[in-house]
Amino acid sequence: MANTPRLSKSNTPLEKRPVIVQILPALDRGGVERGTVEMAQAIEKAGGHAVVISSGGPLERHIVRCGATHHTLPVNVKNPLKWGSIRRKLQSILQDENAHIVHVRSRAPAWIALPVAKKLRIPTVSTVHGRFQAYSILKRIYNGKLVKVDHVIAISKYIKQLITSQFIGVEERMSVIHRGVDIDVFDPQAVNQTRIINFADSVALPEEMPVVMLPARPTLWKGHEALLDALALIKDLPFICLFVGAADGKQGFIDRITKHGVDQGLEGRFRLSHAVDDMPAALMVADVVVMPSITPEPFGRVALEAQAMGRPVVAFDHGGAVESIKHGQTGWLATPGDAESLAAYIRQALELQGPERQLLADKSRAHIERSFSTTRMCNETVKIYRRILQKSQVTTKG
Repeated sequence: MANTPRLSKSNTPLEKRPVIVQILPALDRGGVERGTVEMAQAIEKAGGHAVVISSGGPLERHIVRCGATHHTLPVNVKNPLKWGSIRRKLQSILQDENAHIVHVRSRAPAWIALPVAKKLRIPTVSTVHGRFQAYSILKRIYNGKLVKVDHVIAISKYIKQLITSQFIGVEERMSVIHRGVDIDVFDPQAVNQTRIINFADSVALPEEMPVVMLPARPTLWKGHEALLDALALIKDLPFICLFVGAADGKQGFIDRITKHGVDQGLEGRFRLSHAVDDMPAALMVADVVVMPSITPEPFGRVALEAQAMGRPVVAFDHGGAVESIKHGQTGWLATPGDAESLAAYIRQALELQGPERQLLADKSRAHIERSFSTTRMCNETVKIYRRILQKSQVTTKG
């Protein structure tokens, strides 16, 4: 590619700005999607132009709002028979946008987009957000497409280890960039009392009752049953357990969680609510946030958000949680799958007194500001873009 520009903080003319294209399945409300929006904002701020290609979704308006461009294309399609026509449309978009880097964030978009980028000689980046679990050779081949790029970003050391244990020669072109949290949005000082009351009223929380919170997608591996098992061991304490997002699950999931809680003798002491738009306000009512995922989290953004809000966090000691929670300082890491260990740390969190709770809150907030802010995540990613653009420019001149 000729005349490859560099990302800078200056306001350069549009035609001289590097165009970074992020491609993901959809723009729903998950962590991958929010990270894409945050990077689009960072690219624009750094002097580039951000383009996002997806099948669309509720976060699409945030892409457009920051000055970026969104193209709707079914890059979430997993049927190879349909990839040919999608690739032709994608090629036209990349050429019209004069793309300088293609950044894929999921496997189906990688299979669709990377051959097009290679054909157009556009440098490529991928971010691996999930576990690389390969139960067959076909699944391993499918996963492997994400590492056939110029640079691979893993969202945690845990993910990096999974990748490097399966694919040889990737480590030298791989970086770990932890996902970040917006410390301006997730700031206890920025949440007024009205927002907190509105959330508490929306889920009918009883006043003055300690809240154990599990915010998660309605899927069993997130550990809803494990948390109920642990809470059954500390029924002597007052608490109400709130499963934020669980009410969005299928009826079978809801019935199973409800029955399990009742069988554990916790009837009336837990409730399932829908996902909320104002997560900072929701976290403000929590006395402890629990992340008892049965299988290791690739990273676990909930732990970041809770710590940013000064909430004690308890998680199992595996996966990405190990990298974000400082045991005994900003939260606790329980023995994986052990209800007694989980219960002991939840009890410890619920029994924190005022000065101890404030000290933990201060440490948690400082920890996130120092190591896990969105700004840090975006800056580290922009550095990778700069290096790739510089290398591309040298190659083109050569």
